[in-house]
Amino acid sequence: MGEGCKSSETSSPEKSREATESENDSWSGSASLVEKSVVEINGDECQAPPEIPLVNKYEMNVDSEQESQSLDSVSVDVLVPGVHVKDGEDLFMVPAVGMEFESEEHAYKCYSRYAVLEGFSIRKDFVNKSRVTGAVVSRRFTCYRQGYRPSKHTMNTRKPRKETRTGCLAHMTIAWQPYGKFRVTNFENKHNHEFVNPSTAHLLPSQKRLAFAEAVEADLDSSSGVDGVPKLGMGFESEDHAYEFYNSYAGQVGFSVRKDSVNRSKIDGAVVSRRFTCFREGFRQKDKRDLNIKRPRKETRIGCLAQLVISHQSDGSYRVTNFEEKHNHELVAACRIRMLRSQKRLVAAQIAEGNAIEGRKIQLKSAYEVSCNSIEACVDHAYDPVDRRSKLISKRTREMRDGEAEKIQQYFQGKKVKNPSFFYAIQLDADNQIANIFWTDAKMVMDYSDFGDVLCFDTTYRINEDCRLFSPFVGVNHHRQMVIFGAALLYDETVDSFKWLFQKFLEAMSGKKPKTILTDQDEIVSEAISSILPDINQRVCVWHVYQRALKQLSHMFIGSPPFVNDLLSCFFDHEEEEDFIASWNHMMDLHGVWDNEWLNKIFKTREQWAIAYKRHIFCADIKSVQLRGSFILNLKKYLKSDSDVLSFLKQLGKMVNDCHHKELEANYDMSQNMPKLMGDVILLKYARDAYTPRIFELLQQEYETCLNIVVNQCIENGSLLEYKVSIYGQPREYTVSYNLSNNTVCCSCMQFEFIGVLCSHALKVLDYSNIRSLPSQYILKRWTREARV
Repeated sequence: MGEGCKSSETSSPEKSREATESENDSWSGSASLVEKSVVEINGDECQAPPEIPLVNKYEMNVDSEQESQSLDSVSVDVLVPGVHVKDGEDLFMVPAVGMEFESEEHAYKCYSRYAVLEGFSIRKDFVNKSRVTGAVVSRRFTCYRQGYRPSKHTMNTRKPRKETRTGCLAHMTIAWQPYGKFRVTNFENKHNHEFVNPSTAHLLPSQKRLAFAEAVEADLDSSSGVDGVPKLGMGFESEDHAYEFYNSYAGQVGFSVRKDSVNRSKIDGAVVSRRFTCFREGFRQKDKRDLNIKRPRKETRIGCLAQLVISHQSDGSYRVTNFEEKHNHELVAACRIRMLRSQKRLVAAQIAEGNAIEGRKIQLKSAYEVSCNSIEACVDHAYDPVDRRSKLISKRTREMRDGEAEKIQQYFQGKKVKNPSFFYAIQLDADNQIANIFWTDAKMVMDYSDFGDVLCFDTTYRINEDCRLFSPFVGVNHHRQMVIFGAALLYDETVDSFKWLFQKFLEAMSGKKPKTILTDQDEIVSEAISSILPDINQRVCVWHVYQRALKQLSHMFIGSPPFVNDLLSCFFDHEEEEDFIASWNHMMDLHGVWDNEWLNKIFKTREQWAIAYKRHIFCADIKSVQLRGSFILNLKKYLKSDSDVLSFLKQLGKMVNDCHHKELEANYDMSQNMPKLMGDVILLKYARDAYTPRIFELLQQEYETCLNIVVNQCIENGSLLEYKVSIYGQPREYTVSYNLSNNTVCCSCMQFEFIGVLCSHALKVLDYSNIRSLPSQYILKRWTREARV
């Protein structure tokens, strides 16, 4: 039929699409449709379909350290125009000009899959829509770092958000075609920033959205669940069938299942939906009768959220509508699975139904017998944690509760079975009873290898009213976060016990010694350190002294916030001896506590703990980490009087995992966000690229202070220059020495020697000497982004 035969009353999609208005004037040109002659392909004349470039997501080598990446490094064929990609194809394709898609959403999914392989996130940018129908005519998808944040919105912001947009030009543009498809009209693959590591690409915003959409829209095939893991949408013939499947899965993973809430039909009472949960779900309800119970049951519920929810369908089956896999507690070891309540019922049911090995009669064993034999089978008999060569010559000074030794040994045996690299050692007393225990794992050893230059040995924690000593070995990582290197339970607090402990610590750490060790004011610990670690710097941790002050002066803290604030200021705010002594005397006068024996005693030992002294000893600013860290607060919470040792050890394990997770979050944030610069300063730009964000913020604060510092005097002695500097309007002067021959700078405040970051006084002298970048010797690797490399 010719064009002249078409009815004038008939509206076509082509006409409605042509009446368009760009939502952005700058896109009117790029939204033009591709010539019809280019896209129409006669299928009979095509001899072979063009090759579609695919990226193998398992074999592609993605280098996250490159400053920019392109597809030239991938060996693919260029896609010719006109190739159509079917919607729903689970392929990882490299976009190319001419590629066609069924819909805008299909194009978005394809570009998003490509982005996750490369290591960047995408967002939907400009769009042109039809003025008649509102349908999309063209759309641009860009890298999430496209453009720049408008500066007018950040002028009055006190705490501006970190910069994420760097003006990246990578994008893909699609345009609607007259026959209903969307074609790629422009594709730019070059980025101006580093890509995300492939292991963390799933954390990108667009990848989270894509994963959620695919999970909701997924059409699960009949093979779902063959691996024994529940999946969303999985079907079951009955409620009992679903329970058996989930219980079987729980047996493989290591937890018990219980039937929780149920919704029933008001008409016939049939089950409409049912929830199966981990046996540690929720919390035990408080009962006023609990006060009269002499032997209350032990707590088992700790708020675990793991669950499986099923709902009744119109065809009579049940389908999974919700599945939460993660638990908030340690799972049971394989050798103890049969002790779980739901697993006992499962085994009993299987035996009752005759599901036993042919030709054998299986008798039910008691839970105790099964557990003992299973535990024995799990233990690695080649590994003996008991140190029989270093027994104490006397009996331990503190006793254990009934059954405590067995619980502790089973706990550490289970940890060793799960993780062969787990290390623990036991010291015996003269009666062959457990006296002391030390443990660490592979992650802790790696942390010590990277950040073990400063070691804090804490002896201020006691477990419940028995006062058993819990002593962690802690340090600080490159994000100024607390890390755990190991821990010990001590039932004997003699010099020999602490000597044994430090020997085992060095053994686990392959003999590597710290540069500095911080301890409490304990003569026994000091003697042991002097014997085992004689060549390292030792000082009393000011945080430990403050913790003791909380106990000794608790009666003075009640109802007296000013005294608390003044005492805190004396402990943590004064880095000059003159300021510290003046502040201390002012506090004693103001609150009338000159007759307090404990305050007078610690003041006499101030050179051992006050931060105004021994500033030549590197301490990695650990006191600031201890002040703001949540680890210590959580640790105190689990050291309460009603906690047994086993519960405490489990909670400690979760706390250590939380520390590891926080570091992963900090690493991801570091790779995606850049701290905002206070100005266009070359030194700060260089420092931002080198330091982690937390350390850079510390340096930038020092640089901001240096702008108010004035140079009062300069004395030249050959290549050595000596400056007298002071903060504008303040009388105190600092002496800064600068050596022209090797670019070394040294300040009398000794901040760099103390925490490893240059002070404002030194930065002023560098700026005064026209040094526009930090000398390499003042960028400690432990504070950099490459600290783990």
